[in-house]
Amino acid sequence: MAIFDDEPKKKARPHEIGQDLSLLSVDELSERIGILRAEIGRLEAELKSKGTTKSAAEALFRRG
Repeated sequence: MAIFDDEPKKKARPHEIGQDLSLLSVDELSERIGILRAEIGRLEAELKSKGTTKSAAEALFRRG
C-alpha cells in the first residue's frame, strides 16, 4: 500500500465556457475535449430528434 492512499483525491472540476485553460495538463485538456465532443453528439442527436418530431407534427396538421 502506498503512503498516501488515505488522502482524498482531487475532484475534477466541470468544464466551464471561458475557463482559464492554462492550469490544465495535456491529459486534462484531452479528457475535456472528449467530454465536449460527446456532449456535442448528444445535443445534435436531440436536435435531430426534435426536427423529426416537428416534421411529423407539421405533416399531420397539413393533412387535416
